[in-house]
Amino acid sequence: AIEAKPRYRGKTMKKIVLLASLLPLIAAAPAKKVQSVYEVKTVVVAPYSGVITPAAAEFIAGAVAKVNAPGGADLLVIALDTPGGLDTSMREIIKAMLASKKPVAVYVSPQGARAASAGVFISMASPLVGMAPGTNIGAAHPVVLGGLPGTGGKEKDKDKEKSAAGKDPMSEKMLNDAAAYIKSIAQKTGRNADWAIKAVRESDSIPAEEAVKLGVADFTAAGIDEFLLKADGRRAGEYGALKCSKPAVEYYRQTRRQKFLATITDPNIAMILMSLGAAGLFIELYNPGLILPGVVGAVSLVLAFYSFQTLSANFAGVALILLGFVFFIAEIKVVSYGLLTLAGAAAVLMGGLMLFNQPSLGGLSVSMSMLLTTVIGLIAVVAGVAYIALRAQLNRVVTGIESLKDKRGLAKTALAPKGTVLVEGELWEAESVSGDIPAGAEVAVTAVEGFKVRVRAAK
Repeated sequence: AIEAKPRYRGKTMKKIVLLASLLPLIAAAPAKKVQSVYEVKTVVVAPYSGVITPAAAEFIAGAVAKVNAPGGADLLVIALDTPGGLDTSMREIIKAMLASKKPVAVYVSPQGARAASAGVFISMASPLVGMAPGTNIGAAHPVVLGGLPGTGGKEKDKDKEKSAAGKDPMSEKMLNDAAAYIKSIAQKTGRNADWAIKAVRESDSIPAEEAVKLGVADFTAAGIDEFLLKADGRRAGEYGALKCSKPAVEYYRQTRRQKFLATITDPNIAMILMSLGAAGLFIELYNPGLILPGVVGAVSLVLAFYSFQTLSANFAGVALILLGFVFFIAEIKVVSYGLLTLAGAAAVLMGGLMLFNQPSLGGLSVSMSMLLTTVIGLIAVVAGVAYIALRAQLNRVVTGIESLKDKRGLAKTALAPKGTVLVEGELWEAESVSGDIPAGAEVAVTAVEGFKVRVRAAK
């Protein structure tokens, strides 16, 4: 028994040492993550249907800002229906969504809608995606105006710039960039990154039910009420599990300004504006003084440059306001019967709509009433100046040769029909327009032609 003690103590010490060595590992092991609950009491729904343009980016970014403002709603739902759009505008939307401190969900609706091209990227950037029955998502291959770069037929396949595989390097560059971008945002939000890459590289498009099976969407919902019902209890990324127990729903609509900008940025409208601009200036240059073609052409060109994204809304707004002031100044010098004034007012109004965002979300803005008051004031000032200038032009001439008209004089010689008359103390060669006039008779001047006057017998 005495000899067994050291052996027993040695085993005990070994166990203590082993336990001590495992303590750091046990302490470093992550604790079981407790799923947080994100309570949703208020919801803002922002419906958008159309091409993704700067106007769309402004609208959706405005909705995100509204939710994140003090006292804002707990959840934003973007009800999306889009065939795609501009890459720059799409990225602005995604940056706003990812920077949001509150969850931004995407609901592809109504039934029959789609989230194609840029719409796929926007959907992938959301932690919660729902789709209405009969909708589809996909076909996100990057394209440019005029079609895909590098798909111009056999002749273009022989282009020196193309690689040995027959692919356009610029097209490959765009494709790889888009694939990497959609993969990064899909991984961040927990979406199916493999399918997202397939949608970009192979233009794959799938219906709503298949999107749910593949993890592209979370569920299908026939309306916003069902969307919120099915969102209840679902995890929305880092925000935790949503608790949507009959939240209050508020709709965020596009302003008139945003609808106007969305209309003129439509590719078809942009092409019409460019054609009108070129035709208007061409007609005005060939027929100076018509006014209307030049005015319409100048305004149309500025709007076309904005539509094609050559000019931003800020630059286009400033250009239109400056163009309006040019029209106002020209009204004083050119007789346009008010056409230049109206054109200037329209240009200033459109420029103000582009330049200043409405309603204000904390940034630089101007109220519509103030804008209209300014435009009306400018019209009144220009109209007043034009009226004064017109009155000055219509006043009778009181000096010079032109002032002789309607003045009375005496016939120094008989006019049969030519002779000499005395008018304003000067002798003038005269010609009668009312028959023969005897010498000494009173005459009245009817017109002045160079150094000769036409007269008639005074009544």
